[in-house]
Amino acid sequence: MNIDRENSIVFIGFMGAGKTTIGKLVAEKLNREFIDIDEEIEKEFNMPVTQIFKEFGEKAFRDREKSLITSLSQQKNLIISVGGGAFLQEEIKKVCLFSSIVIFLDISFESWKERISQIIDSRPVLQGKSIEEMQELFNNRQKVYADHHFKIQTDNKNPVDIANQIIEKILN
Repeated sequence: MNIDRENSIVFIGFMGAGKTTIGKLVAEKLNREFIDIDEEIEKEFNMPVTQIFKEFGEKAFRDREKSLITSLSQQKNLIISVGGGAFLQEEIKKVCLFSSIVIFLDISFESWKERISQIIDSRPVLQGKSIEEMQELFNNRQKVYADHHFKIQTDNKNPVDIANQIIEKILN
């Protein structure tokens, strides 16, 4: 695969897979700017994603997400973490795959379950769901993440080791 090292790197994967944590580490090591799309949208609306969903609806959030990712993914030398549902939008998926390096952080459901307590409050799509419904959402989303340039398995790995593995793949 022919990859331009200056292309922005876009991290995809299920919520809580480590996109922000690992993205920040990679950005630091490569001396690039890190952008978390959800955080950018929260700043614009001046409220958390859960509140944006409640007050403005998911469509308003997804529309802003699309315009932001479409614009940023075509710039050079950024590290971008997109929300777990971003690649549900075909347009986002296409532009990211065409203009940036897409890295799928793959976490098993078993490992992910251990993180639920840390992430549930800030994830509107998990609100009020049973563990079975969460697993169904997790499984359905795996198909969405099938299109990527690199897949990195994150189970039982240290974020620093994962970041180093990603940098090695990109630079070699």
